[in-house]
Amino acid sequence: MLQKRAVAAARLECNPAILSEENVMEQKNTEQSAQTEQKARTLEERIWDGLKECFDPEIPVNIVDLGLVYEVKIDDSIPGEANVYVKMTLTAPGCGMGPMIANDVKRHVQVVQDVRNVRVDLVFDPPWNPGMMSESAKLQLNMF
Repeated sequence: MLQKRAVAAARLECNPAILSEENVMEQKNTEQSAQTEQKARTLEERIWDGLKECFDPEIPVNIVDLGLVYEVKIDDSIPGEANVYVKMTLTAPGCGMGPMIANDVKRHVQVVQDVRNVRVDLVFDPPWNPGMMSESAKLQLNMF
């Protein structure tokens, strides 16, 4: 094994073209691994990841960790054309940022591979309370 590595190293030192070919091959393998990993993640996991990119503009914590997302339903009966329904709330019913947050949620879920349609409903029952936040969110907001 060590002998093979020494020969390979010697070939690289003598021929820079081989080095660049091997770099290209390594980069292609890395890209393929990333694509395989992305496909291996379930659609639901990818949707939740998208939701974690959405923030209430007044609070520096994502809406998932804030506990604002109550439900995600996925109809993926047609491969590659999933319909996604997100039921969520706001920290306060009178929050003027509600439509903006809902549009942000729709936009982030819509770009997930294999999602065709997204519907976001804002609900206020049950009302949100700080107990719905994750431990991580509580730490971020110094609520201990």
